[in-house]
Amino acid sequence: MRRNLRKWAGAGVAAFMAVASAVTPAAAANILLDNFWLPNGDYSTTPVNLPACSEPLALGTISMRFAETERMYWNAALNISTFQNVREIAYRPWGPDYQPRRYCSAMVTLSDARQHAIYYSIIEDSSFQGYTWGVEWCISGLDRNLAYAPNCKMARP
Repeated sequence: MRRNLRKWAGAGVAAFMAVASAVTPAAAANILLDNFWLPNGDYSTTPVNLPACSEPLALGTISMRFAETERMYWNAALNISTFQNVREIAYRPWGPDYQPRRYCSAMVTLSDARQHAIYYSIIEDSSFQGYTWGVEWCISGLDRNLAYAPNCKMARP
């Protein structure tokens, strides 16, 4: 008897919740639910602070992290020796309302003397905790975990 009562009470609560959610109109987000704590939530009105494609700090970050990834995860001793033909592919290709990005490409010579194309983007507010710009990259032929497959296409605009 008691088991049936619990079953019917649970079904009644579920039915009440279903009817209440269908009848209650959806409310707009209030100020507490808005992303007001984000420092650069509106990119169309804030100034863009992106460095150029040839920024030594960006290229150094790519070199350092590439060597670290190769050593730690792929047990390879590859390093980037040089960057050549650094150029911009696109700047804010989706318009001013989206997170600012600068897309770049270059040719890199690795420590094994082979040349590969590299595609990278400098993205505003994408560093650790979003305080400054960050860099994402893909070296053609060395995207071993296929994060930007096929052939680094997903690293381009």
